[in-house]
Amino acid sequence: MSGELLLDTLLPIRWRDLDAFNHVNNSTYLTYLEESRLQWMLGVAGLSMDDRVVPVMVASQLNYRRPLLWPGSVRILLTAERIGQSSVTIAHQMVHPERQDELYCDGSVTVVWIDSATGQSVPLPQAVRDAM
Repeated sequence: MSGELLLDTLLPIRWRDLDAFNHVNNSTYLTYLEESRLQWMLGVAGLSMDDRVVPVMVASQLNYRRPLLWPGSVRILLTAERIGQSSVTIAHQMVHPERQDELYCDGSVTVVWIDSATGQSVPLPQAVRDAM
């Protein structure tokens, strides 16, 4: 995984995350990534969240490598992949808590900052740019 490590976090796999085949439902992977990005954003010094300028996900790419099973947890690694004028692309890996070479999912998510009143993109907050 290239780029600077932004966050290394451990999330629990909940029983309710399972589908009929007894593994984590594919859509839940996006929820895990959302939680990780939120934890990262809350840790960015000087980044204020308000109703006017908000980050929204505009693209996601996930490669499912092997199923996540319950009970257990998953380690999520986020790295800076690309910094644009109003967006960032964050690469991710979901790995076994103790064995980083046991890969469950990888890919990336692009987030753009917008003016919620107009729906138009706005310049990337300096705090985000500095953190990446």
